[in-house]
Amino acid sequence: MNGIIPLWKPKGMTSHDCVNKLRGILQTKKIGHTGTLDPNVEGVLPMTVGKATKLTSFITDHTKTYVAEVSLGQQTTTEDNTGDTVTSKIVDPSLTLEDCKHAIEKFKGEIRQIPPMYSAVKVNGMKLYEYAREGLEVERPVRDVTIHSIELATDQFEQYSNKDVRFSFRIYCSSGTYVRTLCVDIGAEIGYPAHMTHLIREEAGTFHRDETVTFTELEEAKGTALLESFIQDSGRALTKIPVYVVGDDEIIRFKHGQVLPIPDKLKENDLFRVESEYGELIALYQPHPTKSDLMKPYKVLQT
Repeated sequence: MNGIIPLWKPKGMTSHDCVNKLRGILQTKKIGHTGTLDPNVEGVLPMTVGKATKLTSFITDHTKTYVAEVSLGQQTTTEDNTGDTVTSKIVDPSLTLEDCKHAIEKFKGEIRQIPPMYSAVKVNGMKLYEYAREGLEVERPVRDVTIHSIELATDQFEQYSNKDVRFSFRIYCSSGTYVRTLCVDIGAEIGYPAHMTHLIREEAGTFHRDETVTFTELEEAKGTALLESFIQDSGRALTKIPVYVVGDDEIIRFKHGQVLPIPDKLKENDLFRVESEYGELIALYQPHPTKSDLMKPYKVLQT
């Protein structure tokens, strides 16, 4: 079994929990996940199987689409609704959804974020949440992320009390964006402490929620031919990377990872995928760094 399973991760499970459960269903150990999703978050989590685990980092680095719900009025230790309240403020009843719309639009483009203390980012070999659990504060690395688009996902406040005013927004962003932190920053822009109350990942790279499969469906198909039908070809995850199609007489050279002459049309690409005429992903290649007329393998998937 080799390929990608676009899993719909349920609430209550970590990404690693999903790996372990899928190993039991598929009866194979070579499985990877393509990015950490918090246990209280549900959504698209592509899982790599077999040789496709070599592509895990590529899928992880792709753009994501989320729908998040933010609550104005209280900020928490974890920046979501699992933490303790650290500050609160009564929300002025004159606040309108139009005010919120105007605020979130200011975050479109390149922004800087500081990861929350309750996150898996490592500092000096320890994860930030490990420091947080011990009550320790450490300097956190600043990261640059890109918000490609951000818009309201509701036409009215979804809940309204004097310290809990909620609305949802949809965000299309670069990998590494902390939506929890964005909710806090949006609240600050509006003038209130805030935290995230709900998050769904609708898209991850080239995979949309409409084409995901659940653990229930996978378990029901266990031991049948239907199970393999849920595994998509590895190249499906890399459609944003240019493709170079090779004939049967050329495939063997790419499977051996040979350094080969590069066609002129590929020289301007940093990376491209090599596929057979039947759509089978063979390898990822790149222009040779020192020899302009050659290309070299980046990752070989079919040997």
